[in-house]
Amino acid sequence: MRRFLYFVYGVACYALFLGVYAYLAGFLSNVGVPKSIDSAPAGPIGLAVLVNLSLVTLFAVQHSVMARPAFKRVWRRVVPTPIERSTYVLASCVVTILLMWQWRTIDPVVWDLASPALRAVVWTVFAVGWLAVPAVSLLINHFDLFGARQVWLHLKRQDYTPLPFREPSLYKHVRHPLYLGWAVLFWATPTMTAGHALFAGALTAYMALAALVEERDLIAHFGADYADYRRRVPMFLPRLRRRSPAVPAAAE
Repeated sequence: MRRFLYFVYGVACYALFLGVYAYLAGFLSNVGVPKSIDSAPAGPIGLAVLVNLSLVTLFAVQHSVMARPAFKRVWRRVVPTPIERSTYVLASCVVTILLMWQWRTIDPVVWDLASPALRAVVWTVFAVGWLAVPAVSLLINHFDLFGARQVWLHLKRQDYTPLPFREPSLYKHVRHPLYLGWAVLFWATPTMTAGHALFAGALTAYMALAALVEERDLIAHFGADYADYRRRVPMFLPRLRRRSPAVPAAAE
């Protein structure tokens, strides 16, 4: 019975993520949702900046702290291992919902594209970014990333096996295509307000810092495989030309 309840819990957390991610598209595009990034009445700019940065900080702390191996070792004394990742997904959804719910509008416009053709192009780029996030996660293991694989294996009484190191598709060109998808989603808008720019800028800066911390953990986990991968593949921007194979250096 417990295995089944864990499975239901994991599926529910995954379904919540899908709902929050769908709402995020409407939140950032100001389409089809009751509260969007630019829909609320604007208040004092200083207060709005303070509240918004506090929300981003909460988002960043939750995402980074709960993802660290040291935290997980302690956290698993409280949360059973099969649902640890699902609980992380649940907490991430909660802070994202809070971020969108309490976000303060800042009205001044940074840019506003007048051309219908240009606006259509930018909306197309936005859609590509929105689709890229789940698509890129499928290249590695989407269901492991969001905890569904863990509860499914537990339900079937199979031991969890960590995923091996791989370099599929886009990962051969950049080390963090998932973060690139998020950045496109944040920045691709034909009308950029100061509040939207604050959202996009703060979260882009957070992702850049998070990638550095994440890579330290990946080297600790995968060892020489990831260290070699980091030497060969750029972090965010693909190289225009593939580098020629390096000549092995003498031992340092």
